[in-house]
Amino acid sequence: MTTPMNSALPTNTKVVAIPAFNDNYIWCIHNNKDAVVVDPGDATPVLDYLKVNALNLVGVLITHHHHDHTGGILKLASANTSLVVYGPSGGHINGITHPLVNGDTATFPSMGLELSVIEVPGHTLDHIAYYGHDALFCGDTLFSAGCGRLFEGTPEQMLRSLNKLGALPDHTMVYCTHEYTAANVAFALAVEPDNKALIEYKDWVSETRSNDIPTLPTTLSQQKSINPFLRAHKPTVKASVETHTNQKLESEVAVFTEVRRWKDTF
Repeated sequence: MTTPMNSALPTNTKVVAIPAFNDNYIWCIHNNKDAVVVDPGDATPVLDYLKVNALNLVGVLITHHHHDHTGGILKLASANTSLVVYGPSGGHINGITHPLVNGDTATFPSMGLELSVIEVPGHTLDHIAYYGHDALFCGDTLFSAGCGRLFEGTPEQMLRSLNKLGALPDHTMVYCTHEYTAANVAFALAVEPDNKALIEYKDWVSETRSNDIPTLPTTLSQQKSINPFLRAHKPTVKASVETHTNQKLESEVAVFTEVRRWKDTF
């Protein structure tokens, strides 16, 4: 994989969560003038945020085809006919102006943004992530303490995709698109009940959500210490899953497969 750009966000640029639906976050990257949004499943909260903050929308980043990530594209584009919309190739998502494949770059010159594309099939076959400026926009592939369901891909594909993301620098900020953290932590504790980092994280998540504050972004280093789907190679996870399934598991893929199956019915 080509080493992506990982310098910090340009000066005065921030990433803000725009809540949508029940638990989605539409990430808005802006510099108090221009803005880019990630996975706008609903245009209305985006347009409201842009208006209140006097922002000019210059681009959209799409990670995969599910409607809660794409549903706002056409309305946003109708409000700005020059809008640049990056997303997976294949021609199956209405409104994509710049289709992307692994190793491509999404650029927004007016904001000094340059994000590398990483193909991460598993949740869906067309899923991509965007990485740059120490930030990872990973859609529904990697969650805090979890990962996406395998609607289209295989466990082998998802594990390979997560390993790609896990190879990024530990200080990478992870911007996923659902507030699933509390439920994911409950499952992670079933897998690793003695994980001290996870126990401490649970307390932080409980306090944070009680104040209606997002638990995201997180860091990749934190996820490596608490997320069972990034820890299938750990002896503690392997032993727990073998006890749960009452079978000997001979590979990391086998462990990962059973962790995902366990979570699906948890």
